[in-house]
Amino acid sequence: MIEIDDKVLADLRSGFSLPAKPEILQSLQDELNRDEPELNRVAAIITEDVATSAAVLKVINSPAYGMSRTVTDIKQAVMFLGMNCITQVVTGHLLKSAFEQDDCCISLQRFWDSASDISQVAMLIGKKVNSAIPVEDLQLLGLFHDAGVPAMAMRFKDYHDVLMRAAQRPEHPLIEYEAQQYPTNHTVVGYYLASSWHLPKRVCQIILRHHDPVFFQDNDSGVEKQIMATLKLAENFCFEIKHFRSCADWHAFKDDVMLALDLSDDDYNDVKEDVEEFLIG
Repeated sequence: MIEIDDKVLADLRSGFSLPAKPEILQSLQDELNRDEPELNRVAAIITEDVATSAAVLKVINSPAYGMSRTVTDIKQAVMFLGMNCITQVVTGHLLKSAFEQDDCCISLQRFWDSASDISQVAMLIGKKVNSAIPVEDLQLLGLFHDAGVPAMAMRFKDYHDVLMRAAQRPEHPLIEYEAQQYPTNHTVVGYYLASSWHLPKRVCQIILRHHDPVFFQDNDSGVEKQIMATLKLAENFCFEIKHFRSCADWHAFKDDVMLALDLSDDDYNDVKEDVEEFLIG
């Protein structure tokens, strides 16, 4: 179990220059918190920012969303996906835009490409194994679950070396190598960032605990277990397809993931084939 106390948060506030929540996201959240949020106002807020509008349409028309027709404007997008889902898509785009490469000791392009793959694969898995899993949570978690990594890379100039050590010795997850070097890790920093952007509480908790195998024993929510399981499965599939081996912590999660998603070994292989076709073509 991971505990976040006030001292940890105070240390993060003093030691990290994390991206502030963008105004457009605040405006969307304010609208959604109204007693009667309006579709037209949500669309208008997004449309005011040309770059955000273009990015949202690109995401929505990607194969992961499986739209039967091309979505050509933001109002259509809000109608098709709903206001909560469209806000999560906007949040993902804003997150990617919030970090500056000049301030970071890792390649942000490579990082976000990998996060985007996990996000799209998580949505694909969700639709295939259980259509009741909220697709907007999967989309956002795929992008946001490791958002503490670029934040760590901005704070610590030797962070690239720690990532390389974890890649060369994959028998341990990244957080163990971080613990040897730093007073915090990317899950805690990611949780703090997600909380400061006022992401849904269950998304923040899964970001905090996505390397904590006790999550499934501690959690009573079937939906949260399914969301976490889908993220871990997507993470492992993407890693296996690229590196021909499992993620460092897959062995600790596999049984709980298979149980939460009600997957047999044959089901697992079927889904993996679909993911390979999606990623490799």
